[in-house]
Amino acid sequence: MAEGRGLATDRAALLALYDLDTGGFRTLDEVTAFAAQLCDAPIALVSIVEDVRQRFLARTGLDAEETPRDVSFCALAMLGEEIFIVPDATRDPRFIDNALVTGAPHIRFYAGAPLTGADGEPLGALCVIDTQARDDLTPLQRQGLTLLARQVMMELEGRRRDRDTILQQRLDAAAVADSDRMFRTLADTMPQMVWSTLPDGYHDYYNARWYEYTGVPAGSTDGEGWNGMFHPDDQARAWDKWRHSLKTGDPYEIEYRLRHHSGDYRWTLGRALPIKDAAGHIVRWIGTCTDIHEQRLMMEEREMIAHELSHRIKNIFSVIAGLIGLSARQHPEIGDVAEDLRDRILALGRAHDFVRPHSAESAPQIGQGAGRLWGILDQIFAPYRSSRGSRILLSGEDPQIDDRSATPLALLFHELATNAAKYGALSVANGCVHLHVTAEGSDVRIDWREEGGPAVAPAGVEGFGSRLMTLSVERQLGGRIERYWEAGGLRLNLWIPLRSMSRAAEKA
Repeated sequence: MAEGRGLATDRAALLALYDLDTGGFRTLDEVTAFAAQLCDAPIALVSIVEDVRQRFLARTGLDAEETPRDVSFCALAMLGEEIFIVPDATRDPRFIDNALVTGAPHIRFYAGAPLTGADGEPLGALCVIDTQARDDLTPLQRQGLTLLARQVMMELEGRRRDRDTILQQRLDAAAVADSDRMFRTLADTMPQMVWSTLPDGYHDYYNARWYEYTGVPAGSTDGEGWNGMFHPDDQARAWDKWRHSLKTGDPYEIEYRLRHHSGDYRWTLGRALPIKDAAGHIVRWIGTCTDIHEQRLMMEEREMIAHELSHRIKNIFSVIAGLIGLSARQHPEIGDVAEDLRDRILALGRAHDFVRPHSAESAPQIGQGAGRLWGILDQIFAPYRSSRGSRILLSGEDPQIDDRSATPLALLFHELATNAAKYGALSVANGCVHLHVTAEGSDVRIDWREEGGPAVAPAGVEGFGSRLMTLSVERQLGGRIERYWEAGGLRLNLWIPLRSMSRAAEKA
């Protein structure tokens, strides 16, 4: 019994795939009408055999819409591969006592072409019935009935495919709806403003935080209405940036002033990324707006304080240099030492102003080596230029520097240039210095080579200047220094870790 229920359930599930309960079998009515005329029979049926009944999807010459399965001729016809023929049901032991034979419609002759699904499962039969006994169908009638049975199956399989497509579409739509509900719920719980657009940039969604923050009615910023929420001075810039992202697919990122529900404009960080399909086509943009007003004000305040501190530090350098000069005038015997110290202080001042300018006027401009090694070297070596140009020749690379490396670098090269001017290649008319910078692994290598100067012998005792250079390179920058005294002057090789030159290199 359990096995029988299982078979019945399986067959019901199979037939359910064809969506037979929705009706709409006009084409099949035309098939049965033609089959009856082709076979010269008063009755033609499209019969689907279920677990306890057979029902007629289309019929010609018969009023009944269904009959019990146990009296069904089609239940046998569907099991074969060829047309099933019963010449005279009153003489066939299988049907002699059948209610459809002994009573209406008084079946005598039966011919049924099996209806078989694409998966090989029998569904029923296309049959013709006569109340008079007949030997067989003609070859033409057999061929025609077979072709008509195939037509019936094309109709049914088409319904099955359509039903599967509709079902899949419904499942897909339900999945999309669930995903959309989940996205909206997640977006509404975020502290940020979230929005999305169609591939062409049409804004079609904002989360609850957007409307709470801006105070505008729901839907009022759809399409292109969002741009009116920006400060007038930021609108054109935001549009240009957004159009660029839509055209290229590049991520969108911009800072602008967004109108708050209070009426004030607050600084906001806008970001958006494209979502692409498997073919790489953009299907949607998802974006966020983050209020950065307090952070922006804090940064501006910090920058203002930094500028003020920088200005005061620069003043301190000037005051110290002035005090040294005043002391030297009062005590001539320390004049040489005071002058060296004063030059070092002024070099530090130039280095500080290079990386920490106290005003826009004092900041190095683009083209003046802003944030680069050569820029600060240009400041340090400025006193050694002549009408014929610089006598310190730079070549190679120009790495980034920042405030962390500027001071020790300024002390180092000021000391080298001062010594070269006093004792080395710059102390004679035709002497020069070659300075070459190159990357070597994770280090920046700097080669200082004096040419055309007097031979300089190493000092027996390391002087203050040498100790200062060692302190700058090894202690402060974590580098390495080598010195060679050659016939043309000093040759010095430096290796400084790239991460010590600037924070940007350290992060990279």
